[in-house]
Amino acid sequence: LIYCYRKPKTKRAKRFLEKREPKLKENTKNAMLIKGGNANLTVTEVLKDIYAVKKPFAVLYKKKNITRPFEDQTSLASINYEFFSKKSDCSLFLFGSHNKKRPNNLIIGRMFDYHVLDMIELGIEKFVSLKDVKNSKCPEGTKPMLIFAGDMFDVNEEYRRLKSLLIDFFRGPSVPNIRLAGLECVLHFTAVDGKIYMRSYKVLLKKSGCKIPRIELEEMGPSLDLVMRRTHLASDDLYKLSLKQPKALKPKKKKNISHDVFGTTYGRIHMQKQDLGKLQTRKMKGLKKRPAEKSAEDGGVSPKKSKSA
Repeated sequence: LIYCYRKPKTKRAKRFLEKREPKLKENTKNAMLIKGGNANLTVTEVLKDIYAVKKPFAVLYKKKNITRPFEDQTSLASINYEFFSKKSDCSLFLFGSHNKKRPNNLIIGRMFDYHVLDMIELGIEKFVSLKDVKNSKCPEGTKPMLIFAGDMFDVNEEYRRLKSLLIDFFRGPSVPNIRLAGLECVLHFTAVDGKIYMRSYKVLLKKSGCKIPRIELEEMGPSLDLVMRRTHLASDDLYKLSLKQPKALKPKKKKNISHDVFGTTYGRIHMQKQDLGKLQTRKMKGLKKRPAEKSAEDGGVSPKKSKSA
């Protein structure tokens, strides 16, 4: 495919291209959900449920696409992903397929500069959809809270990269302020015994008799039991390049100001040398100097003798 870039002829086209231009602060990452050529009912329902959780920052393609991302990384799959990524302005993708060798297959990945950066293949072993759980759901566009449990997310490099990918996929928009009532969706990921368990809950705020409410979690779906199959991870140099920030976003260092791990700001003040002997302190009768002590400080001559003299 050859992409031809031309100057916009209308103001609408100019605004459209300006939105796609690189920015200091990134837009919320969109995800495209693509169905493979032989996707079954389970994979289709999974894509629909994840689309419901990710909305409105997702695009669901309903037509089947005959691609094999891991087998055709340099040809058909990469061209398709680049085309869909540029068309829908998506930097994340989720590809669902099903075959005899790898049943109920999901491939989650992300793009960097419209090229595939990371891909991780996951197999679905158990699935409970949103329809199967008869509880209340969170409204569309709710920013979820993400919880990761399990040592594998910190020890194993593949699981560590999967954790980073899942955070990118589900984190939602960056917000300046948070209200308590808006924290109503929890996505919990557990890695244990070679499997990844995804659970989603709705937060219920109950009366507790004080200002802080009592928290209860109610499962709302979807629920997935996954197993990791294949991975295609970017090299360390490319991954480091993708994390590079522009100089304008880097905080400028200020002299004599430091921060601790909790974000507390400390300042160092430079003052001239002070004579603490003349420092005014609290006057107390017990600390009052006697006449003999005063005369010793004045040079050994008492006030009465100096008067007579």
